[in-house]
Amino acid sequence: MKESLDIISKQQKELSTFSGIGALLGWDQMTYMPKAGAAERSEQSALLSQLAHERVVDDTFWHHIQLLMKEDTFSKLKHRDQIIVKRLHTDVEKARKIPSDFVVRMAKTTTLAYQAWEEARAKQQFTVFAPHLEKIIALEKEYAGYISLPGHPYNSLLDDYEEGMTVDILKREFSYLKRELATLLNKITESETFATQKDLSLSLSSKKQEELCRTMMNTMLLPKEKTRLDVSTHPFTTSMANDDVRITTNFGRQQPLFAFFSTIHEAGHALYELGMPQDEYKDTVISDSPSLGMHESQSRFWENMIARSKPFWSYCYPLFKKTFSSAFKTIDFDTWYSYVNQVKPSLIRVEADELTYGLHVILRFELELALIDGSLSVTELPSAWNKKMHEYLRIEPTNDVDGVLQDMHWSGGSFGYFPTYLIGTVYASQLFDTLSLDNPVVKDDISQGNFTSILQWLRKHVHSYGRRLTAEEIMQKTCGEGLNSSTFVTYLKNKYSLLYGL
Repeated sequence: MKESLDIISKQQKELSTFSGIGALLGWDQMTYMPKAGAAERSEQSALLSQLAHERVVDDTFWHHIQLLMKEDTFSKLKHRDQIIVKRLHTDVEKARKIPSDFVVRMAKTTTLAYQAWEEARAKQQFTVFAPHLEKIIALEKEYAGYISLPGHPYNSLLDDYEEGMTVDILKREFSYLKRELATLLNKITESETFATQKDLSLSLSSKKQEELCRTMMNTMLLPKEKTRLDVSTHPFTTSMANDDVRITTNFGRQQPLFAFFSTIHEAGHALYELGMPQDEYKDTVISDSPSLGMHESQSRFWENMIARSKPFWSYCYPLFKKTFSSAFKTIDFDTWYSYVNQVKPSLIRVEADELTYGLHVILRFELELALIDGSLSVTELPSAWNKKMHEYLRIEPTNDVDGVLQDMHWSGGSFGYFPTYLIGTVYASQLFDTLSLDNPVVKDDISQGNFTSILQWLRKHVHSYGRRLTAEEIMQKTCGEGLNSSTFVTYLKNKYSLLYGL
């Protein structure tokens, strides 16, 4: 038994190291790597992915996991080891279904596809990216065939990001959300407040935006010695090690608050990464998030439930006024708060308001389903995208950059990822409701820029579990219920009824 435990411990440590190296290669590719390095980087990434996969599916590793899973042995394990072995068995059994050569092909394809995606955006031509996307979709279908979960092939892709989630559950939840969001959007767009709302003419220098972003990272208690902020086309968070978590933003977007909110969003992810179990579960399969929906709940919690709230702007409005004094001479608090929470159907998901954001996600979910089941071809994708944008938001992109090319996810083969954004958004509303009950003065803390009690609550009720529990189990334990879209709808109705006089 000791030999088996030693072997799986060593293997997990190596896999954790491989993961960190892979994260570093990916971070470099999206931040500082010269474009001409893409071809060789694809070879590096492919080799690393192959080596990591071979260690996961190694027969000796699997043999010792199976030995530890035998009833007479498993019952003698410490509780900590039982949790690790059980989770490892599930993960490795799934990984062993995937051939090593597939891992290599996927890594090479996605590395080159990311560069093609950037080129397609620069040239505003979807056709540059289309052949790469076709290869990725073929690989995704192949992968779904290996995993072969019951029901829609998309279930096998979705399960990698949101364990236990299915197309049937999402169709039910998203159908309800689409109906409720559309109804509320119609009420808002028909209101007098909407008819008279105006954009604020703001020109905020990148340098001062960065100053505010770094100020917020400090306020959110992100330790400087464990994090850094850089720039990329699409903001992201990645973890190289337990004490090395990196986030990016983008200061070049037309939306003046994009960098600020994306930094807060990514900082929420980073806080979660830094809050993973590090004691007895360090360098084990447990020191990770149980799902991307849970991970996204942390970023959406900080971005929306905190940073778009009135108490937050009681604290942060003076900082903006001081930093951008000339721009804020004629902008009072109420005008600014209304502007920050303005509902305005827009083309770009990451720039969308809280209400319309969900419709952006549902659109992508529906398109992914169609691409995987073959009812939609890659050639038809741009027009299908534009048609749904017009149907859901009554606007339509005039170019592919503002449409089908706006997200990097498909270039990385991340089919099944998009739904987790909306799952996480719903989770965030449920978590904040529970936090407010547990800490009745939380809004006072927010208004003073004091986030210590909030972070401590998240550490205890979300972060500390790692993968000891599933996302569903964490929500049940913390909030007394699993995914409940009605909580999010109620939150939106209460908030926007006040803002738009409904």
